[in-house]
Amino acid sequence: MILYGSTMSPFVRKVAAYAAEKGIELDIQQTGFPNHTPEFSAASPFKKMPALVDGDYSLADSSAIIHYLEAKFPKPELIPADPRERGRTIWFDEFADTLLFACGAKIFFNRVVAPRFLGRDGDLGAAEVAERDELPPLLDYLEGVIPDSGFLVGDRLTLADISVAGPFANFGHCGVAIDEARYPKTMRYVRSILARPSFAQYVEREAAFLAKTA
Repeated sequence: MILYGSTMSPFVRKVAAYAAEKGIELDIQQTGFPNHTPEFSAASPFKKMPALVDGDYSLADSSAIIHYLEAKFPKPELIPADPRERGRTIWFDEFADTLLFACGAKIFFNRVVAPRFLGRDGDLGAAEVAERDELPPLLDYLEGVIPDSGFLVGDRLTLADISVAGPFANFGHCGVAIDEARYPKTMRYVRSILARPSFAQYVEREAAFLAKTA
């Protein structure tokens, strides 16, 4: 199976980490932004990363891809079968893909993507507003719901953890300073998930690449 996209994208990183936790082998092929490859464009009609190609089957959107893979490779279970746990898992996936990503994208795009890869100034004011005004309520929410188990749903890793922790790698890549005294549970949780081999292999590679482009 081929996964098109850059793991610098939280959506691509989510699928890559999920697959690693499942033991699914993916051939991750980079597609340049904004100059996408023809193969990626064929698999993702609206040029959204990631895109998956599995033989003669293709699919775009990280959540759609993960649900496809979960049905095809049900063990180990990362989307719980229990109705309440499944509902919570899908909620956290949506929370990460919309609210957390939207905030992080304003910061990462304007501080990193625009100046380093598009050759133009980013809107640093928009990035500052997002970090100052949009991020704290999201962190407040997480600080209040992270269980003592260290996992968002039940007592084991699920898609919820993979989805929520991933965007924090981008916060780290662009120098967002999160107050650990105010958010101790959140930061301990994020560090724990991102330290898993499924994430660490990509996050470390991304950081090394960004250091070369600084």
